[in-house]
Amino acid sequence: MATQVDARKTRLGATEALRMLDGVDELWATKGKQVIEVSLKGQRPARAELLALLMGPSGNLRAPTLRVGRRLLVGFDEAMYRKALAGK
Repeated sequence: MATQVDARKTRLGATEALRMLDGVDELWATKGKQVIEVSLKGQRPARAELLALLMGPSGNLRAPTLRVGRRLLVGFDEAMYRKALAGK
């Protein structure tokens, strides 16, 4: 099932962003030109660390955000998308 939300029209704040991690094993987020991969299995990172990766400067969930299986991709990096969509 696919759900698409226009981030310009629907604000997703910290609570909603953290809720998106339910059922997710990995968070991949872009930070500048690097991709940060965070395992959410076992000991979960601190709330502040997760929000730093999920939220943009406007206080809204960063876009684009895409869930692929049990992985959440935040931000855009072509190589990251290729790797995630190839199932690696």
